[in-house]
Amino acid sequence: MKKAYRYFFGWFFIFLGIIGLFLPILQGILFLVIGAIILAPLVPFFHRTLVKLENKYPDIFAQAKRFLHRMYCWRKKNTTSDEDIQLHEIKSNDP
Repeated sequence: MKKAYRYFFGWFFIFLGIIGLFLPILQGILFLVIGAIILAPLVPFFHRTLVKLENKYPDIFAQAKRFLHRMYCWRKKNTTSDEDIQLHEIKSNDP
């Protein structure tokens, strides 16, 4: 099921990117890149293209990886686990 979602959203963003190349309202290149990133694990063409781009522009990919790491740490810090929520509910129900 996850694979189907990945295909759907990847090709959806590719489609939006193609439309965005002709319409000034949409950011075509951005949507094409997002679609390629989503489809890279499933479609060999996109995987090869991203590898080539990573070899050609290592600084940009390093910045993107640092950004993803910061977002992961921020998300981990700001989300609560189910145990924390249950503990909070138990404490709030005490008289």
